[in-house]
Amino acid sequence: MPRPLDPFLRTDLLRFTTAGSVDDGKSTLIGRLLLDCRAVYEDHLAALAADSRRLNRETTDLALLTDGLKAEREQGITIDVAYRHFATPRRRFIIADTPGHEQYTRNMATGASTASLAVILVDARQGLLTQSRRHAFISVLLGIRHLVLAVNKMDLVDWSREVFDRLRSEFMTFANRLGIEDVVCIPMSALLGDNVVTLSPHMSWYEGKPLVTHLETVAAGAVDASLPLRFPVQSVLRPGNDFRGLAGQIASGRLCVGLKVLVQPAGLPATVRSIRLGESLLEDAQAPRSVAVELEEDLDVGRGALLSDPEHPAPVCDRVPAILLWMSASPMEARTWLARLATRLVRCTVEALDCRVNPDTLETEGPGTPTLNWIGRVTVRFHEPVPCDVYRENRTTGSFVLVDPLGNDTVAACMILPADGHVQGLSPLREVRTPARLITPEASLVSAQERFELLRQRPVTLWLTGLSGSGKSTIAKALERRLVDAGHACCVLDGDNVRRGLNRDLGFAPGDRTENIRRVAEVAALMNEAGLIVITAFISPYAEDRARAAQAVGADRFAEVYVDAPLPLCEARDPKGLYRKAREGTLPEFTGVSAPYESPTSPALRLDTSSLSVGECVDRVMAFLEAGGHLSVPAVGNR
Repeated sequence: MPRPLDPFLRTDLLRFTTAGSVDDGKSTLIGRLLLDCRAVYEDHLAALAADSRRLNRETTDLALLTDGLKAEREQGITIDVAYRHFATPRRRFIIADTPGHEQYTRNMATGASTASLAVILVDARQGLLTQSRRHAFISVLLGIRHLVLAVNKMDLVDWSREVFDRLRSEFMTFANRLGIEDVVCIPMSALLGDNVVTLSPHMSWYEGKPLVTHLETVAAGAVDASLPLRFPVQSVLRPGNDFRGLAGQIASGRLCVGLKVLVQPAGLPATVRSIRLGESLLEDAQAPRSVAVELEEDLDVGRGALLSDPEHPAPVCDRVPAILLWMSASPMEARTWLARLATRLVRCTVEALDCRVNPDTLETEGPGTPTLNWIGRVTVRFHEPVPCDVYRENRTTGSFVLVDPLGNDTVAACMILPADGHVQGLSPLREVRTPARLITPEASLVSAQERFELLRQRPVTLWLTGLSGSGKSTIAKALERRLVDAGHACCVLDGDNVRRGLNRDLGFAPGDRTENIRRVAEVAALMNEAGLIVITAFISPYAEDRARAAQAVGADRFAEVYVDAPLPLCEARDPKGLYRKAREGTLPEFTGVSAPYESPTSPALRLDTSSLSVGECVDRVMAFLEAGGHLSVPAVGNR
């Protein structure tokens, strides 16, 4: 008869961290949790009492349970991150006791990076301090969505309800600005044990749960196996000639025998032959299990590769917007760093410092030079394409650290943002723009009429939009040739060419597409101001983006030209092989396959390339320009 599973193993696991300013009682709280939950052996407790007497403590100092370093015990502070494990009948817990001193904020971030809940301690006498807010802010940036405000040392303010209500109101205002919905506030005395494991007899006015009861019941901690597969390869196992296993920890999703996967960044399809856990063979495994995977195909896959879901692969990027926490005592320099993302190590540079966030006010400021504990938004350029996710979607593949290649020191932690550069719920992470009052438009000494007469044309932007393969670029180039032959000054802005230079920092997510179109429209408007006829060839799939482009250029100078061709025809043409790659899953966010295209409803001109030749399309555009008075401007005499 099989042995029944140990009740201890049946309970789920919650990782949480304590945070807050120095001397708010974080280590004491953890000591109280361990003691009252019977997680301290008698001989350990006796040694604790002896250490307390040796250090001239009046009572047994529970903080010594986690302050293990000699320097910590002598100074009565926490320096390093201490991890402690305990359990109740309902749940298992791993606590990260993190330091409160500002100089050790990097250690706090380390402890919070794997936690699902943060307990922010506040000394009832001191209230919310800068470090309290900074730790709460960092917790949110690191993906923690459950906060507990523990108003500690209530015994030193006579168990005052007014003090608690004031601090709760202040913190809730701060938490609302952070976009956190699950916030629980608990008054307590970690030293005496009030409201830690059991309800306090001194605060009958408190109607909530004690801390442990809340930790047992909060819905946090599990890794979502329904997320797309992400399996960073840590090492290759070759115990014999007949086995080649890819070892690592499943960051998200599920692996099973026979599953089709995509090896990134190479973009190679593969099939799972076997999954091993030690000597055992598994049919499937899910996050966060560590396993060795054998593939059917004989592929060159090594450390740093990523096995992904072919239907939802990780975007492969060479530039990302990110939140950066600078953790080095030395200011940031303009130099090359090493980025360690999951198991991959790649050289990178911090290409732009966008803004700094003030942890007290949550307002953005000018970036300045990052120094210790600087938090802000940056743009990081990898020196080679890297598969990665947005941090809020996957904490493992959406974060990385910067390492100094000279001393091998970790200098910064980075969390990848969506393409628009915003963090959900965090309004302060907006662009720091130059105040409008500091911008004065400069008028040209050359009038628009002078340009018209000089070039013998009226400027216009012909915005060619349509699916890939519809014929936009072909028509644009042929039209440019026809116009130049007729003596007109014009220019083609083509999607691929623009992305090689001006927009090389943008990807193909919706936010990047929007910014791509915005920049092109601004360039087209400047060219129109110079009197040129501008021909753009962009998929520009979103109607709203094209409307913004028309607004930027000016309605009187903007003409939307719909290059219309059915999807099967575009896919049959597939001049660049893009549809094939999209169908294979190696090209994510591809319009017409995995991303939408919103057809124009009332374009200025529609060109059906399934029935019209290139020459016929150019004829129709030329006729449109003639009818609009763009190709012949009569002279008006002497100026």
